[in-house]
Amino acid sequence: MRTRETLALRPPRPPRAQVACAAVIVAATALTGCGVVHETNDEMRTTSFHSSGGTTAFAGGWQEMWWNPDQGLRLKATWVGGSGEMYCKDGTTYTSAALLADGLAEEGRSTTLPDRLTGMFVVSELPDDADCDTYFKIPDQAERASDNDRTFQGRATKAFTIEAAPDATDTYYVATDTSRLVLLQSERNGRSSTTTYDSYGEKFTISLPAAEKTMPLEEFRNQAPEG
Repeated sequence: MRTRETLALRPPRPPRAQVACAAVIVAATALTGCGVVHETNDEMRTTSFHSSGGTTAFAGGWQEMWWNPDQGLRLKATWVGGSGEMYCKDGTTYTSAALLADGLAEEGRSTTLPDRLTGMFVVSELPDDADCDTYFKIPDQAERASDNDRTFQGRATKAFTIEAAPDATDTYYVATDTSRLVLLQSERNGRSSTTTYDSYGEKFTISLPAAEKTMPLEEFRNQAPEG
């Protein structure tokens, strides 16, 4: 799943505009556009929160996510006919075999998942020294979209939009009074989803899968071959 739409072992690469964005932040005296994105991402990276909503990764899909800066990230996804989980800590992901198999099937890469892999988690490292905030940060290339500003749950928000591909658009809504992300609307390949963000600062306990319940990606590929 992709972050926002999450295909757990295939997160987006860190944006190339990061250096340019940082330069704008240093030069700017007011937090607008790139600066607000930077401030929001910093707030989310250092503060616990919860999110929930639909997902464009699976037909009829729903997902919840919990973030604890000290303990990592937990994501729970459900879809027609199944469910699965993913954890991330210090740049390492732990994806349930069921979630990984269904994500591959969505890409047209079906696998045969043996019963012995039920409850197992596949371990993988995020690419390019990315960290777990990859799964929720607003991309640095996101552009201010003032025409989309709206009031959400009684709070004024600023909109930021990014077109990741011709058929993929994400619009992030940041509360003007806190600079916290409160809403995400996504479109992918004709599917749409809405995700809400809440419970900032609340305590969540996140426990990674036990070592005996994990396996490397290569072992998963050997035990659940495609085709």
